[in-house]
Amino acid sequence: MGSEGRSRNSARTRADLLAAAAELFGQRGFQKTTLRDIGDRAGVDPALVARYFGNKAALYLATLPTDDTGPDLADIADPSRIEDTIRRVARLGPGPVLHAVVGKHDDPDVQATAAERVDKRLTVGLENRLRAAGSGNPRLRAQVAVAALSGIALGRAAGTLDELATADQDDVVALTARILGSLLEP
Repeated sequence: MGSEGRSRNSARTRADLLAAAAELFGQRGFQKTTLRDIGDRAGVDPALVARYFGNKAALYLATLPTDDTGPDLADIADPSRIEDTIRRVARLGPGPVLHAVVGKHDDPDVQATAAERVDKRLTVGLENRLRAAGSGNPRLRAQVAVAALSGIALGRAAGTLDELATADQDDVVALTARILGSLLEP
């Protein structure tokens, strides 16, 4: 097998590590996920993380978006968007981005990079929309809206808040839309 075969295997191994890491970081968070867990999930030697990513922190950051190419959150109060977020978190767990929203990292460099990437992915578009509409405190409003939706989705999925966890999905979506809508009024 030539270098092309090795290259494809390398690309596949890297992709498998990234997918396993995204899933585990999303379920457990950065601190509770080990390289051994990631390697096991990917079906490869955990030592390959160093080869492809350098270390656990770099692999974690690779699971976070690096730009603002994600969906524009200007529609964060749209009921279909809310329902999609709540269902996705219930089905798949919080995901690395949501973990970055609600979790603090011990490593200040990881924290700063995660905060920057979350900001680009989740709040900047909404903040710009609020600023253009003449809303006061657009950055704060954007971040509160993101935190509110994140908290509601996490609370419903966790089941700790019994009424939230068992309430009719349409009722939760409607209340969440009202909350977010009030935050986004100019």
